[in-house]
Amino acid sequence: MRDKPPRFASGFTAEAVTLTLGEIMLKIGIVAIILLSVGVAGAAYKMGFILNPSPVTPPPEKSVLEFSMKDIDGKDVKLDAYKGKVLMIVNTASKCGLTPQYEGLQALYDKFKDKGFVVLGFPANNFMGQEPGTEKEIKEFCTLNYKVSFPMFAKLSVKGTDQHPFYTFLTNKESNPGFDGDISWNFEKFLTDKNGKVIARFSPKTKPDDPKIVEAIEKALK
Repeated sequence: MRDKPPRFASGFTAEAVTLTLGEIMLKIGIVAIILLSVGVAGAAYKMGFILNPSPVTPPPEKSVLEFSMKDIDGKDVKLDAYKGKVLMIVNTASKCGLTPQYEGLQALYDKFKDKGFVVLGFPANNFMGQEPGTEKEIKEFCTLNYKVSFPMFAKLSVKGTDQHPFYTFLTNKESNPGFDGDISWNFEKFLTDKNGKVIARFSPKTKPDDPKIVEAIEKALK
């Protein structure tokens, strides 16, 4: 004869208690997985890995030179001050594998600045949180490590719902046809002619001393 399962004072059998505990643990596990998934998704969203759409409507400005920006010291800078200059616009980061490109950008600036070429650096924290510092910290980092002397600007967002209008202009198909599309990573480069019109775009992995970049700058300076 099969033994009957023991009963507790509450009236539950051992099997029932075991089943109840199993159900509780299963529910706890499901809740933990959901919370973990939400946390990972939130971090991925914040870091630009999952859908975080940029604005679809371009800003009213018709040229890069129509924007007014904050420099890294918090001062207002009207970009029309650079009319007549060839500009390279770069979103930068201090803790990225591409951060050493600062050195190449500075070398480009040193080589061509007397001919009318300027690099404009825009720190952004959109990718993997690789630009977490304040403007003061960013300025100190660039100056001490790479002797950066080209103009640096205040931190901004280059993609997503909080994208700065300046980068909406650069990446929107209506305002910048032919060179539009989301910023893919730190150190994406836009080259403009002397009237502020974008004439070239280079991927983050294209180094500042790449012959394609040098040739494009030389051509624009003529």
